[in-house]
Amino acid sequence: MAVDLSASLKAAVRRSLNSIAEQCLLDWIPVNSRLCAVSFNTSVELCRRISEWRCVFIILAYTLTDSRSDASKDVLYDTLVDLPRYTKHSDIIIRAGSCNAPLGRLSSDEKWLGGIFGVWAQRTDSDERLLQPCASYGRYISSAAFQHRKGHCVTCRHSLASQRYYGGNEFVDAMESLCQSRALALYGLNPSEWGVNVQPYSGSPANFAVYTALAGPHGRIMGLDLPDGGHLTHGFQSSTGRKVSATSLFFESMAYKVDPQTGLIDYDQLQQSARLFRPKIIVAGTSAYSRKLDYAQFRKIADSVSAILFADMAHISGLVAAGLHPSPFEYCDIVTTTTHKTLRGPRAAMIFFRKVSRGLSQSSTALVNGIQNNEVHGDPPATDYERRINEAVFPGLQGGPHNNTIAAMAVALKEAASAEFKSYQAQVVTNVQQLCTTLAQLGYKIITGGTDTHLCLVDLRTVGLDGARAEVVLELVGIATNKNTCPGDVNALRPSGIRLGSPALTSRGLRESDFVYVANLIHEAVQIGVRAKRLVSGKLLKDFVKVLHENAMIKSELETLKEKVIQFASTFPLPGFDY
Repeated sequence: MAVDLSASLKAAVRRSLNSIAEQCLLDWIPVNSRLCAVSFNTSVELCRRISEWRCVFIILAYTLTDSRSDASKDVLYDTLVDLPRYTKHSDIIIRAGSCNAPLGRLSSDEKWLGGIFGVWAQRTDSDERLLQPCASYGRYISSAAFQHRKGHCVTCRHSLASQRYYGGNEFVDAMESLCQSRALALYGLNPSEWGVNVQPYSGSPANFAVYTALAGPHGRIMGLDLPDGGHLTHGFQSSTGRKVSATSLFFESMAYKVDPQTGLIDYDQLQQSARLFRPKIIVAGTSAYSRKLDYAQFRKIADSVSAILFADMAHISGLVAAGLHPSPFEYCDIVTTTTHKTLRGPRAAMIFFRKVSRGLSQSSTALVNGIQNNEVHGDPPATDYERRINEAVFPGLQGGPHNNTIAAMAVALKEAASAEFKSYQAQVVTNVQQLCTTLAQLGYKIITGGTDTHLCLVDLRTVGLDGARAEVVLELVGIATNKNTCPGDVNALRPSGIRLGSPALTSRGLRESDFVYVANLIHEAVQIGVRAKRLVSGKLLKDFVKVLHENAMIKSELETLKEKVIQFASTFPLPGFDY
């Protein structure tokens, strides 16, 4: 099918796939066997394989809200409106937007292009009308470039780049290799000293792969206890000995704790427990801990028992990338992270591993066959982590990687290297600190007394409500949080607190004054829950929920508060589109 393109669009077709692939993934991605797309920050660009009979376009329209004039934006959108004259309407998909704010100004007459902007525009109104101050939410609010890559079709490829079991991997291999190089560059890592596997489906499989590779069956691991802010995959088992997580079923685990008075990690107790337990791996990682970790202290303890130090920075990886949290890479042997929390990417994970022994340079003292040798020079001793980690991921635990997700991850990693992202992360911390301060002023107990990260943990025992009931009430008024254990809790299903975070709402443009308002909305909801609890005759959660739905006074209060939440949330549209 011959298509007569305008001169400005024809100019874009001259670019070759390889040159664009090397330039940056944000500007290029293969979508399928006959389609590729290009995006630039200042114009509409497109690219296609000219030999194909069918002309299909994906246009990514980007504008810079702070620097571009309205006149330049008008040119951009005039080009989009003009495009249907040159091709079929059904062959066009348009994405418009940038990283942090809604940018598109497409009018109602323009919205029919490509159906409804392709499948990526099909979101529900509820996302925009509700508030989600949840610590682990970051992925659902993401850039247009990320969302596009997440949806394209480069799946069904097994094994590592350049080692596939199938053919036809030219672009997939380039994409995965680019993702790896961006991951290493983001954290300032030397590729000769560090490697990274970007194939884990999410954080839990990534952590399990590390234990499988380096601890082995029934190997000993130590992680922060779940009620104290740790994660299930750090070897959690209940106080009665029930092995809740597979990481405690297939590996032998011992938890370390926080100081019950301060809520801070008790490094002295960790040292004593490690000497008794002699773990193969010590996990320096958290899920609901709001303070910075002392990686140097973790390293000292790990060295004292000859343990591998493994950092799980899933929650703080965006802060680490922005230089707002200490980096674990100086001290740790293995580092894992998810990419959908503060990194604001797809739901996936990465495993970083040392290729050479920590702290050894070409002229340093080395150990040869376990004996100190001051005469050894040359390259630092290599570790076996790379082979063991890679084999644990595939074929050990996974089949084919989700290459579309890896593409989206590469986009997120590029965005995370930008000055805009660093500014965003600084606002994330400022916002959650304001949230903590306001809640404390309203009489709530904040675990550890504050936060250094993106989250805060609120203990509700002082107001007479538990986290499970608070979560239900908050959800009924349109505020999504999660119930969370606090230090001293013994029942994870009826925890004492709620975990709050700022990444998602910060992506929508909320600032400190807005988080003051959010804190007061949360307070109003909790107070409704306290009043409802007084009306409950039974002890079960379902008895509490029944009152919320059937008591006329409580229902009226909830409906009134929900209207306030909707009105407030609707002033902060989701990034990516105006429609």
